[in-house]
Amino acid sequence: MTPAFYRLSRPLQKWIRAQGWTGLRPLQAEAIGAIMDGTADLVVTASTAGGKTEAAFLPLISQVLDDPQAGAGFDLLYLGPLKALITDQARRLDGMCHETGLPVVPWHGDIAGGIKTRALKNPRGILLITPESLEALFIRRGNEIPGLFGALRAVVIDELHSVLDSERGVQMRSLLNRTESRLGRPLRRIGLSATLGDIGLACAYLRPDDPDAVGHIAATGGGSELRVQLRGYVAGGPDPDEPAAADLVAGHLFQKLRGSSNLVFAGSRERVEIYADKLRQLCDAAGLPQEFHAHHASLSREHRDFVERRLKDGRLPATAICTSTLELGIDIGDVTCVAQIGAPFSVASLRQRLGRSGRRAGQPATLRQYVIEAWPRPDANLADRLRLDLVRAVAMIDLLIEGWCEPPAPQALHLSTLVHQILSVIAERGGATAAGLHRLLCREGPFRSVDAALFQQVLRAIGHRDTGLIEQADNGILLLGRRGEKLVEHYSFYAVFQTPEEYSLQNGAEKLGTLPVHNILAPGSLLIFSGRRWQVREIHAEARVIVVDPAKAGVVPDFDSSPGLIHDRVIQRMFHILGDRTVPVYLEPLAAALLEQARSSYSALGGERIHELSPRAFLLMTRRGTVASTTLALALQSVGFRVQLYDGVLEVLATDATPDLRAFLTGIARGASVDLFAHDPPLCFEKFHPFLTRPLLEQDASSSRVDLAALAGLCKELTD
Repeated sequence: MTPAFYRLSRPLQKWIRAQGWTGLRPLQAEAIGAIMDGTADLVVTASTAGGKTEAAFLPLISQVLDDPQAGAGFDLLYLGPLKALITDQARRLDGMCHETGLPVVPWHGDIAGGIKTRALKNPRGILLITPESLEALFIRRGNEIPGLFGALRAVVIDELHSVLDSERGVQMRSLLNRTESRLGRPLRRIGLSATLGDIGLACAYLRPDDPDAVGHIAATGGGSELRVQLRGYVAGGPDPDEPAAADLVAGHLFQKLRGSSNLVFAGSRERVEIYADKLRQLCDAAGLPQEFHAHHASLSREHRDFVERRLKDGRLPATAICTSTLELGIDIGDVTCVAQIGAPFSVASLRQRLGRSGRRAGQPATLRQYVIEAWPRPDANLADRLRLDLVRAVAMIDLLIEGWCEPPAPQALHLSTLVHQILSVIAERGGATAAGLHRLLCREGPFRSVDAALFQQVLRAIGHRDTGLIEQADNGILLLGRRGEKLVEHYSFYAVFQTPEEYSLQNGAEKLGTLPVHNILAPGSLLIFSGRRWQVREIHAEARVIVVDPAKAGVVPDFDSSPGLIHDRVIQRMFHILGDRTVPVYLEPLAAALLEQARSSYSALGGERIHELSPRAFLLMTRRGTVASTTLALALQSVGFRVQLYDGVLEVLATDATPDLRAFLTGIARGASVDLFAHDPPLCFEKFHPFLTRPLLEQDASSSRVDLAALAGLCKELTD
């Protein structure tokens, strides 16, 4: 054993030996030294199953055991983005702490009330909690926060990359700052991540006032061999007897994956259900036991736990058809292959998913990528003939192999989350002053870009008599208004993202999962859910329950989903691929043929950035990511052009009322002003946006979803 091992508390040494470890990993030994020899914040990065959890908690638990803090309260706080991840990590830490006497307390919506009650009466040990449940503690037990966390010495933030530039990430930063404010002292922050595109931004997330003081420990080496294949399929061909493309994809998955354990990332919940149903039917037709299972957030916890246990156990073959629910660090053991249906939206996500495969020594990491393109009709739109989904998949794989992934986006205003936090602080403290709120949330908290003037605009918007979220007492204290009280009292308030009302789906005593309220069906309706087919028998609106029976047919319910933002570098690589002649070795023949079609269509453009399809129809080759292309699309729409957005391409239709396209672009390139929001595009994207004024919504969108500063340069590139 290394010297670092002997610095750990004796119970932890005993636990390590019981696991059969021959030694600590270099990452863990380095983290033990960094954590036990200093007090600095720390980012720990390693691949999935790289030992990050142990790297952080072995030395932290040792410190708790060897040098207990004075006062009552939890000793360590773990913040995780998923309930399933918290449950899984609690099992791991419970084993680690078995002989230490240190309690391990998982806390989220699925944890029994008795466990929480006992923990509140005697708070100590390790608390593992989601941001939403921590928010609920602040609102419902605000006066108890100093007592609950009086002994707290460190906060561990898992899957750090998943929260850096998100609404939940800003909420989490605000909660950390509020905790430090209530305790009157800083807390050590330790971030764990498998995928980070910019370590500097991660350090700034952990400690905005002093990012240079944040340490970084990264695992090195140990990368496994990577095996990749990209398969192409075409849909909508002229022969009605040809199998559907989705059936061909399912058939190939069935042929290659059966008999082993795998993950198939299908994108949306609708596609998860479609492919789970097709694979289930193939098992039935072959007379084989079911080994393909759906896994997404709307399925019941019992079903998801079953799939995760089946994967982790490893004794029986199991393949999960899933959304991003199995992308993060839930321990499911090693899988043989990761499959991706449809082009991914980020290299970081693809890298995270692939980290599930090839974890066993000597076993390669295997990625099977499937892309379905439209049949090559002669009259197809040129943008369709560029095969952008296929080309994006190639670009993502190339960048993955090169080791690049997206950095977090710069911090936006996040005004919706700011409204949420204003209401939460007022509820926690029973009232607050405007100056105190601005100091806590903006000057010291995560909303640093919101100055006093903008903050006053937000307060006036949510305090307007027609909005009624807050009101001001005669002494100047801000209180919750009638509408604000109603919002905060509802359980759905704790999450900063949209949480629609859902109905429970049940078959007898078995709870299958939930459906969003907009999916409510009539008795007799047929649907596919949990990879099986059902018929609606009864709907109990007051109890929000739908009773179903097994059926032989069904359709997939419509779940809301939204695509991701594609980075500039991905789009630039796509256009490099279109202009290149090299055929990647991982393309199977049909995918290579589709890529050749795309290159031929691109070559026909002759390198032009503006391509005239007809006197009124144009293609603009922006060669930029989602944000920059969206900005140009809004500028064009503001003067009447009709615009369709693709990857790095805009399809533009002119009318009698629109200006000359080239002249309009040239004007912007030379400095002409443009009102991106002149045509009143919808700007309510986040949960509390409906309570803000139109000018505030425009400011919020300008900080994150558009890039006005880059517009002139893009127009100059297009017109030169």
